[in-house]
Amino acid sequence: MSNHSPISKDALENVVTEVLAATPFIDVHTHLFAPELGSLGLWGIDELLTYHYLEAELFRFNPLQPEAYWAMTKSQQADVIWKTLFVENPPLSEACRGVVASMHLLGLDPNAATLAQAREFFRAQNLPEYIGKVFKLAGISSAVMTNDILDPAEAPQWSKGGPRDPRFHAALRLDRILNQFSAHATALDAQGYKVEASGGGKSMSEVRRFLGDWVKRAQPVYMAVSLDDTFFYPLGDLRTKLFREAVLPACRDAGIPMSLMIGVRRQVNPAIRLAGDASGVADLRALENLCRDFPENRFLVSLLSRENQHELCVYARKFANMMPFGCWWFLNNPSLVEEITRERMEMLGPSFIPQHSDARILEQVIYKWRNTRRTMAPLLANTYRLLIEDGRNVTRQDVERDVARLFRGNFEQFVGMKASAAR
Repeated sequence: MSNHSPISKDALENVVTEVLAATPFIDVHTHLFAPELGSLGLWGIDELLTYHYLEAELFRFNPLQPEAYWAMTKSQQADVIWKTLFVENPPLSEACRGVVASMHLLGLDPNAATLAQAREFFRAQNLPEYIGKVFKLAGISSAVMTNDILDPAEAPQWSKGGPRDPRFHAALRLDRILNQFSAHATALDAQGYKVEASGGGKSMSEVRRFLGDWVKRAQPVYMAVSLDDTFFYPLGDLRTKLFREAVLPACRDAGIPMSLMIGVRRQVNPAIRLAGDASGVADLRALENLCRDFPENRFLVSLLSRENQHELCVYARKFANMMPFGCWWFLNNPSLVEEITRERMEMLGPSFIPQHSDARILEQVIYKWRNTRRTMAPLLANTYRLLIEDGRNVTRQDVERDVARLFRGNFEQFVGMKASAAR
């Protein structure tokens, strides 16, 4: 059948599934790191099992107290999670099933009683080559990192120079600047940027200069910040001043978007550390004000609350400088991904970015992108089926164009990356 021939309704899902499998996606938001950044990158079975999603589940099934768990070594923690969630109980949750899928696709036995085989497998891997294997299994060509430029463990890694792995793109994470500026002003001052903890004096121009210098060094595709559910703009506070006078001007200087990830409630249960964060409903008039007041800036937006998703679509229809992306964190479950993506498709057509992995551990991209393709295939097929029933032909070329746009082109165009022929 020609790529230009109409697809029958009966063949739609097969065609969509084939195109999704053949299209290499760009993972637009992860917490992965290029090999050049050393031990910051997390991978392997112990890291996969001690991910904070699984730690939260552990404490639901096992009477082990958090303080006893934190006193264990990483391998001991992985062993207790494996025994509790995979041996003594069926791994039915999304996070557990993801480990099963990743192990299976890597040729490991997810039914094993111990982790001995898995640990031997990972000890034998050469990281740069292994990354290529994982990306191929995940069906992605590249990933965007999260680079905290005030992290004392990360910032020095960038001064080493040398070639950069082209599979990884930088993104400057500004949480310490926008959310905790007073606490981190001394770190900026120590690097030769004359800032004051109060934000006074030349602080705004110096922060703008600092960001400009990091843009030259890291060549990021966007800047980013994670914001709590109470975030609002504008207020008479330091964060508003930083947005208005430093961060958004720096984004314009560089010609890159600002990514806003809104809705986290930090440490509702601090005893379980990273697993202790929750979500809340945000006031999206903050987005309205930012998109309206800064029409020359572009905003990538992901929201943590399910309740905010429809309103986000409404605002995206009003502001072309806003790009909704992904189903973040607690929303990255197939039932919610399907609901949110269908709503976006109905309201925005293919003018959004359906998903990102948010992967913190390398192997997570395998199951997260497998799930995305599995969820997207019937959803897209049904969208095209309705279009055919309403009188419009759909061809394989149409499907290829739309899938490439959703999972590559929209991002490349919005952030100003040069489109690549990655098929």
